[in-house]
Amino acid sequence: MVIAVYLSPLFILQENAHIRVHDNLDSNLAWYKVLAKSGEMFGSVHAVIPQIINGQLSRNAFGTEYSVIVWLYSLFPTMIAYGLSQALTRVVAFFGMYLLLKDHFMPGNKWLTIQIGSALAFALTPFWPSGMLSTLGMPLALWAFLNIRKHEDTWKDYLVLTMLPLYASIVLGFFFFLSAMGAFWLWDVIRGKGWNLRFLFAISYMTGIFMLVEYRLVYSFLFSSEPNSRDEYFHAHLPFWRAVRLFFKNYMLGHTHVMTVHTLIILPATLIAIYIVYSKKLWEKEKLYVFLFGFNMFLSLWYAFWFYEGWLPLTKIFHFMDTFNFARYHFLRPMVIYASFALALKIISTHGFDRLKMAKWLVVSQIAFLGLMNDEIIYREKPTVKEFFAEDLFTEVKDYIGLKPEAYRVASIGIHPAVSQYNGFYTIDTYNNFYPLSYKHQFRKIIEKELAKNKTIEKYYDKWGGRCYLFTAQLGKRYMLKKDSKRHLKHLQLNTEVFKEMGGRYIFSAIPIDNAKQNKLLLEKVFTSKNAAWKIYLYKTM
Repeated sequence: MVIAVYLSPLFILQENAHIRVHDNLDSNLAWYKVLAKSGEMFGSVHAVIPQIINGQLSRNAFGTEYSVIVWLYSLFPTMIAYGLSQALTRVVAFFGMYLLLKDHFMPGNKWLTIQIGSALAFALTPFWPSGMLSTLGMPLALWAFLNIRKHEDTWKDYLVLTMLPLYASIVLGFFFFLSAMGAFWLWDVIRGKGWNLRFLFAISYMTGIFMLVEYRLVYSFLFSSEPNSRDEYFHAHLPFWRAVRLFFKNYMLGHTHVMTVHTLIILPATLIAIYIVYSKKLWEKEKLYVFLFGFNMFLSLWYAFWFYEGWLPLTKIFHFMDTFNFARYHFLRPMVIYASFALALKIISTHGFDRLKMAKWLVVSQIAFLGLMNDEIIYREKPTVKEFFAEDLFTEVKDYIGLKPEAYRVASIGIHPAVSQYNGFYTIDTYNNFYPLSYKHQFRKIIEKELAKNKTIEKYYDKWGGRCYLFTAQLGKRYMLKKDSKRHLKHLQLNTEVFKEMGGRYIFSAIPIDNAKQNKLLLEKVFTSKNAAWKIYLYKTM
């Protein structure tokens, strides 16, 4: 019932709901629609997506057709698919954490309130939507693995290990989880607990299922020889003290892709519990809690120091250390933090002040606080889904141009390219982290003078480049200029000759370009709509 109430704005408001923009509306939701309409759902590993960057974007960049989330967006309208995905993820997250706590971490009916409360809190965390069960499915997977490790497994455990890969990503969570399971198995061997081949087989089995499901990713990683945008990703850049600062920031506040909302309630509770363990010398009795407490700290330390400049000599030798983000071991933190929270409540209720009453109030407070983190509250100042994609507005633009969308190419300034892509336009700009490096270099020529004027966007584009946008020195990293903006672009310097060579014909700008003629651009018309967040200044190349 609590989860249903939490999700109700999505189903009641639908397109009028407010949801996350970053790495959601600005990318994934458009990708699903583009893929569904591309005719390349089951395309070969060599297939491309014609609508984006002149057909140079590999079909493999949009993930596997064996993922349930892809089919949700293919079969249902965007917001119905989004709501169903949220519901499925949160319900599985609840039962996964509940079973893990009940059967392994704190068995017994005595702790039922804490088990249910902690599991519910975990299920309400504001996870990254397109991550699906990549992090929130980990407790269920761990429950199955621990059953198998203890030789108490049934068909249900193998069903879990078979089904989770269909609604999770190996690079967004389960690579790190499975390698941690491998380390766990090895630790058992070192401690003399035997080889436990059943446990090893289970780890290998789930890894194999992921490899089959994610065959496109495997092919791209192992067999693609063409340089891609990931080849210029550069992570080892922080000096020592900035890495230390990042450690504390991550430990205290978390990360945008795995938000845990643990700072105000969970962190104090875990510190109280570790003090009780220390003062009452409960190290042996509460060794699981002590391990999780230390492991959580280690994960933040690993995350922060993955960006430490000391890695630089190794990245020059082992290129995969730049192309694969090993910092994501911190994606284990939501499971670790909420399991630690449950154990901390158990310790407080057993040994602390006010005992069970205090523990109950803590878990209820955390659930209530997470309720206040609902997307409809947090993102209420952002555009609604309907305002963001502005379908009526872009239909008007499309009708005005009067050509088939595949006959010309567009790019945007001050608006995410995903908006144009969602509305069926063919774009030369995009947000993808896996596209040909040659295209990135060619596109750079269009914005070369703008990058030279702003070191922030120059570094952002050159050292990452996932956002292949028409960056301007004046706007920097502002991609969402609403229709009430009073800004003007005053000193724009684009290479429109290269823009035209790449097929570019129109620019959708969110604000007026004062020196348009100097850039060989002609203002065709201004479009606005009460249902759109944007005002479109339609510029055509001269």
